[in-house]
Amino acid sequence: MTPLEEQFEVLRSYVPNATREQLADGTFLITVPAVKLPHGWSKQNVDVKFVVPAGYPFAKLDCFWTDPDLRLATGGNPTNTGSNAIPHVALPHLWFSWHVGTWNPNCDSLLTYFYVIKRRLSDPR
Repeated sequence: MTPLEEQFEVLRSYVPNATREQLADGTFLITVPAVKLPHGWSKQNVDVKFVVPAGYPFAKLDCFWTDPDLRLATGGNPTNTGSNAIPHVALPHLWFSWHVGTWNPNCDSLLTYFYVIKRRLSDPR
């Protein structure tokens, strides 16, 4: 198994409904459907997507996307977001310009990145 395949199986042990799709440029799109959101968002759950770059795990993960209609409960747009298509995916999604401070391929993984995303979504702003 490749590191990506191994780490994807670990992610799926925590979120069994996660999927992995290879894109035209050789990157992979990870989708985690129906991630629960706290109060403060316009929805109770949302699909989360992120791209695994070529060169992973040495190339770090960066940014993520959600359903295009996700808003704050007040109707406003979340901080550091915009309508943006996922590379090689035709439909627009809500892009979160959210970056990890450090990335260590020896200890960071798809699962730790998913926790970074969940931490961002735990704070509706």
